[in-house]
Amino acid sequence: MASSPGSNASLSCEKTIFSESSQAKKSQYSEEETFYMNCRAAYLAVFKSSLENIKSKEQLCLVLQQAGRNPSQKTVNQYWTSQTTTLNFDDFCNILKKEKPATKTELLKAFLKVDTNNDGYILHTELHKILTMRGEKMTVEEVNAITKLADVNSNGKLDYNKFCKLYMTTSEQCRKTALEKLEVDSRLRHQQFGSQVEASSERATSPISKPSSRTTRKTDHKPAPKRGDNRTSSSPSSAQSCKASISSTIGMGTSSNTNSELIEPNTVKDWQCAQSKGCFFLEEDGEIITHKYRLYLPQRSTIYITIKPLNLSQLEGKTSPWLSVDTALYVLKENESQENLQLVSFTEAQNKEMFMWKGELGSGIYWLIPFTSGCKLKKIKKQITGEAKLVYRDGDGELALTKEFKAALSDIFEMIDLDGNGLLSLEEYNFFELRTSGEKCDEEAWAVCKENFDTKKNELTRQGFMDLNLMEANDREGDPSDLWVTLLSLGYNKALEMTEACPFVIDIYAEKCKPRIKAVYLEAGSRQLNRAICKSVVNKGDVKVLDSRESIIVYTYKSDTRITSVIENKSENKVIIHVNNEQSKNCVNNRGLDIFAVEVAPKSMMVCQHVMPLKEQEEWIYNCVHSLVP
Repeated sequence: MASSPGSNASLSCEKTIFSESSQAKKSQYSEEETFYMNCRAAYLAVFKSSLENIKSKEQLCLVLQQAGRNPSQKTVNQYWTSQTTTLNFDDFCNILKKEKPATKTELLKAFLKVDTNNDGYILHTELHKILTMRGEKMTVEEVNAITKLADVNSNGKLDYNKFCKLYMTTSEQCRKTALEKLEVDSRLRHQQFGSQVEASSERATSPISKPSSRTTRKTDHKPAPKRGDNRTSSSPSSAQSCKASISSTIGMGTSSNTNSELIEPNTVKDWQCAQSKGCFFLEEDGEIITHKYRLYLPQRSTIYITIKPLNLSQLEGKTSPWLSVDTALYVLKENESQENLQLVSFTEAQNKEMFMWKGELGSGIYWLIPFTSGCKLKKIKKQITGEAKLVYRDGDGELALTKEFKAALSDIFEMIDLDGNGLLSLEEYNFFELRTSGEKCDEEAWAVCKENFDTKKNELTRQGFMDLNLMEANDREGDPSDLWVTLLSLGYNKALEMTEACPFVIDIYAEKCKPRIKAVYLEAGSRQLNRAICKSVVNKGDVKVLDSRESIIVYTYKSDTRITSVIENKSENKVIIHVNNEQSKNCVNNRGLDIFAVEVAPKSMMVCQHVMPLKEQEEWIYNCVHSLVP
């Protein structure tokens, strides 16, 4: 009960901005545009700019309340973990997509649970007791704020029907007020949607000159309209609202999954080879964790590198959904230190699901950083009818692993056996432990493991790995809870399908020497990877200037299967770029939104988005409008 109306004790605009479920001029704006405007209105009720980050759990709670949500402490903790330091505006939008606003029906149900007389009233004394002693406790001051509302209280009782009605009315009014502010404020008027904006005082700190007709032709590649010309622009209306915008349209044919230039050397079978497996793991917040590798070449040689999803042995009738996930490998040269890495190249050529690169590398140490765009590897909302059974008791009453669980464990073993020798070394097993428990197995614990489970050459066998999991089930007397923690952390769902991970395999061929590859880290995308992606797009992509000062530049890289855009901000001020993909056809992007905004820090560049075909066997059209928000 305390978590329902409690957090909304104050019905002022400082507590709630809007209810997302309210009607919002749908004839004028699309549902996604309306959602984005509401997100922005809520965010700007707490922060001066969407450039500001959420820096504490308290700020997250407040801004969610502004968005008409009523977050419990459990909900807040789900998005603000012990590892969280900041959340940005994009993170906030993603949270709002998952957390629906409180409805009047839900509020009434919460009150009905404690209305013992079922007469529509709750005594103030009972209300104080419930809200300050049960569930997520409120302070006495917060409860008093409710009981002092004259319109809904009388004779020491709360009329909760009136309270809920007042709450929803006030929430809706605050939402409308915030949206109106966005439209009439001279600094923010039609920031995403509408007509041209005027110059504002905010621009004093972020000077952006009005583009001349010459600049308009340069950025949009269109002549400036003549006076009286009523032809509408081909750009979506949301782009016309901003000070400057550019539109990029790229028509793509059906994907044959084969690059026109196959680069595999004819004599590669005679070259020396090194191999390592790895995996992309999808986190709850959408972040992707993967292995990072160090490659050593003793001498200069022509090198042929490939990466592709690992096709594990599946049960009959089951598919491998990760085989459609895009993969790439960025090659960086280590110079004086790991912090000083120089991009060499990346696997750009394609043959079916395999991506390749061939070139000459000098002797020394290189870093191999796997990459997937996030277009295909993302959270899937799938209805699971029943939980798969992991263990059972045999005729003698002994615990045993089910056939389905054994098959999953066999695939897991194949995935974590990085060098592919059919055995698990301590290093390989520790990558597994770090992913599933966050801890490492030390030498002493490994010695105990080798004493109790089947090993070979001081490494754990497949059967030993199976027995280790059976022991865990026995330790919990058949309770599979810990086993499910392991499975879920490795990307499995409750139907024992791997839907949130993509195992892969890397092969390194060298013509003149023996290459050595070693997995070193298991972590999220690094600064080096982002820098490498940006540099590759800048080197190979098309260039368009967004503003008249030529300080905001959009680079667009196109391959047969992926389009990536990078935004560079050469100015001294942060900028917001509004991105609209609504006119794209048969496309999916890594952000999961057709309309969004990105913040680019001064003197920096960032990846804006990755886009791929939704259906690979059909033509697709990339149509993106980047607009500078004043």
